Amino acid sequence: MTTSYPRDMLGYGRRAPDPRWPNPGGTGPAKICVQFVVNYEEGGENAIIHGDKASEAFLSEIVGAAPWPGLRHMNMESIYEYGARAGFWRLWRMFTERSLPVTVYGVASALERSPEQVAAMQETGWEIASHGLKWIDYRDHTIEDERADMDEALELHEAVTGEKPLGWYTGRSSQHTLELAAERDFLYASDAYADDLPYWQETRTKPLLILPYTLDSNDMRFATPQGFNTGEQFYTYLKDAFDCLYEEGEKGQAKMLNIGLHCRLVGRPGRAQALARFLDYIGSKPDVWVATRADIARHWREHFPYKPSIQPSRLERDIFLRMFGGVFEHSPYLAERVLDRGIGQAHDTARGLSAAFAVAFRRASEAERLAVLRAHPDLAGRLALAGGLTAESSAEQASAGLDQLTPDELTRFTELNARYVGRFGFPFIIAVRGLDKHAILRAFEARVENDPATELATACREVEKIARLRITAILGE
Repeated sequence: MTTSYPRDMLGYGRRAPDPRWPNPGGTGPAKICVQFVVNYEEGGENAIIHGDKASEAFLSEIVGAAPWPGLRHMNMESIYEYGARAGFWRLWRMFTERSLPVTVYGVASALERSPEQVAAMQETGWEIASHGLKWIDYRDHTIEDERADMDEALELHEAVTGEKPLGWYTGRSSQHTLELAAERDFLYASDAYADDLPYWQETRTKPLLILPYTLDSNDMRFATPQGFNTGEQFYTYLKDAFDCLYEEGEKGQAKMLNIGLHCRLVGRPGRAQALARFLDYIGSKPDVWVATRADIARHWREHFPYKPSIQPSRLERDIFLRMFGGVFEHSPYLAERVLDRGIGQAHDTARGLSAAFAVAFRRASEAERLAVLRAHPDLAGRLALAGGLTAESSAEQASAGLDQLTPDELTRFTELNARYVGRFGFPFIIAVRGLDKHAILRAFEARVENDPATELATACREVEKIARLRITAILGE
């Protein structure tokens, strides 16, 4: 692999796709997709009676709780029990009364301990995605141990629900989680928070559809420092998030709003009212698609299927050098420096890779940059007439009609070439794509009058532009 930086900092960039969300009963696409997740973790959390080393310490009413090694934490256990006994049913009634679809992130061991709740989920058609075997932290697990737990979770999930889960979300994941998810045939995975739209992610085995999740429009912030203190704060935050994305959707830039819920948190009466107000608020708006995550994944796969493309960051070194070694004329060492510097997924576009090459060129010594300029041929010069140009230069000059000059035009180019080189010490360079011979000649006559410093800077910019055009052609953009 050539990449030394595996993160994707570009994403969709300035041209995010229009998802054209379904809009049952409406006209035209929905302006926003809203997705509710009910995390069902109660009975799957860390607990001594579950065979864990310590009690749970995460996302409860006991803010700042610490694990109790070797001891049961009865207060913590009872808080989780509230989620199963009371909170779940409050949420279940709230959504079923409004006929709103839900995706459940179900911890397999928790589902096994809650058959009545599973039956209720299935009666109302909720999607039950997998939230792992137990709701524990996998950051220190080996890939083998995490894989074994994932396999056991899927087997238990199917045994409890009668169906294989379509989606996966570990939550407290590791660097291996998405790679392991890609080994299975999930419709989607959600252990990422990187976008407001689904996206395809490359993995070792195959592309994986990511439906990013959320940690901000999430009731977990009732149980974290600097979080929500009242239901009104929760409602205001959800409403602001919805209004922002709804407005973007009205401008043709529709997105997806994830909302994460926990039975033991928002299921409490003082918070549930805020959620109910929000459900009624979005119900008052036209052109809103409320969907399960499986619905969203199916829509994305149908309308935005994975499309293989040249990805420079994933090419082997020798292949990369063969493909891009000639984007700066006779200067393959610049491609080597690009690789040595390290490229990532943000460089898998013409704009991104061109930027990396420009950095390598600008960081080169003055002598090296001058050598790059001198490596370029004269326009309509001896090399062109003798057929000695590189394939790239030959095609570029031909595209501008420089291979079909009249005798008078050839004489004029020859005179200007000699005068220009004599004045500046390197050939006249211009990115000819999109120009004809008359426009090139006018630019030639104007630039030959520049002072040396101005012309050196201009020539360097043109060299970078030529490289960008060549990279664009290679990548087929």
